[in-house]
Amino acid sequence: MKQEVVILEAEDEEGHADLIRRNLSRAGITNKLLLFKDGQEISDFLFRNGDGPHREPGIRYVLLLDIRMPKVSGTEILRKIKADPELRKMPVIMITTSDDPYEIELCHKLGCNNFITKPVEYEAFANAIRQLGQFLSVVQIPKVNGVV
Repeated sequence: MKQEVVILEAEDEEGHADLIRRNLSRAGITNKLLLFKDGQEISDFLFRNGDGPHREPGIRYVLLLDIRMPKVSGTEILRKIKADPELRKMPVIMITTSDDPYEIELCHKLGCNNFITKPVEYEAFANAIRQLGQFLSVVQIPKVNGVV
């Protein structure tokens, strides 16, 4: 990516998280990537709650968000993000094994930017993530809590 963008990956399955990281790297994406293993961790980071790390003002973030997360669901995180005046401009890409039309429609109604279904087959999923990396390399992302 030409601009400094931090990739936030909210994924509870370690194998999927690793596969996403490796294939983003294969697509030439070398940006900082922060992994969150449940919905509460990503919520605390974004909304600056708790003792852990928090988002910083003026940074460009993109969130890769699994729908089925422990503690707080991905759809609830998406709902909170898109209701926040600053965070709603952050791109959120839903990544899930679900191809349920209701969930896809709900995520789009809530304001997700893209929806990627994790193919069960390894190579198809790896290819989808490489394509996501190519997309991330050209998209312009706004700063959160910062001057444009």
